[in-house]
Amino acid sequence: MVWDISKEFNFCYGHRVWSQSLIGAFTEKGNTACKCRHLHGHEGKVEVHLTSEYLENGMVTDFLHLGWLKTFIDNTIDHKFIIDKNDPMFLHFVGAAKSIEPNLLDGLLKVGYSLDTSNIVNPHEKEILDGFFIVDFVPTSEKLSEWMFNLVAFKMQRLAKVSRIDWWETPKSRSTYIGWRQNQEALI
Repeated sequence: MVWDISKEFNFCYGHRVWSQSLIGAFTEKGNTACKCRHLHGHEGKVEVHLTSEYLENGMVTDFLHLGWLKTFIDNTIDHKFIIDKNDPMFLHFVGAAKSIEPNLLDGLLKVGYSLDTSNIVNPHEKEILDGFFIVDFVPTSEKLSEWMFNLVAFKMQRLAKVSRIDWWETPKSRSTYIGWRQNQEALI
């Protein structure tokens, strides 16, 4: 027998899918213009699924054990613009910052990058730069669901296994990443 529990987290974020391409034969009116290449935002939701073949005290784990994830989402990606550091427009958007520094979870897992804004004097410029969360992949919902899966799997490994992550861009559009994290060293 296997039990599966889930918890949802809601937030808002922006992104840009700079690498997107469309095939006109599969789009409405043969359109090949990629709307997601523009800066845009979403009312997002992440649904975390934890699974176990055994129950500890009658449960997979207490939902309160996911409190760290709510804090992480609220502090890291809610109302932020998620941008790929390889985006050709990256320097245009964040050119005033000195450098980027890795953000670490528990001092081990790289979860993204922050901008070094220590040289920024203008408070408006600093405010803009504080609104970015930097990743090293094109922030599609597919890659974001995989990223969140690896993050949750790393943090929850002592308590439960992650069976899947659903990343919702809109109420009608989501990506699901299913699997077991195989190689912890690749994430560090």
